[in-house]
Amino acid sequence: MQNVFIPAGYNQVMPYLIIRDAAGFSAFMQKVFGATEIMKHMRDEHIIMHGELKIGDCVIMFADATDQYPPLPASMFIYVNDADATYEKALAEGAVSISPMGNQSYGRSGGIQDPHGNKWWITTAPKE
Repeated sequence: MQNVFIPAGYNQVMPYLIIRDAAGFSAFMQKVFGATEIMKHMRDEHIIMHGELKIGDCVIMFADATDQYPPLPASMFIYVNDADATYEKALAEGAVSISPMGNQSYGRSGGIQDPHGNKWWITTAPKE
């Protein structure tokens, strides 16, 4: 494989979510996961044509669903410092539980579905 030019601050592979209420998704991500909004281009005063959030060194791209681009939610795995607290914060912000918090061989983990249809596996890895 040849070397690929990747712009500074981006990853070679990034999720791109097409969702209903992209502004609400951005707010949820900032409150629950501490995401930072790094870009937002509006189609009009209500529709986000392209947005970008950063969590750690990862970028998530997103946009509002339209008739031309229907919703395409995703399932994602995220490491956090305190899975229990993050899970509870997500529920307080409107997420629903899809898997209760529990101890797994790979760490403390639980699953939620955010208010925008995405599933998140929130995990704290065991300290080695």
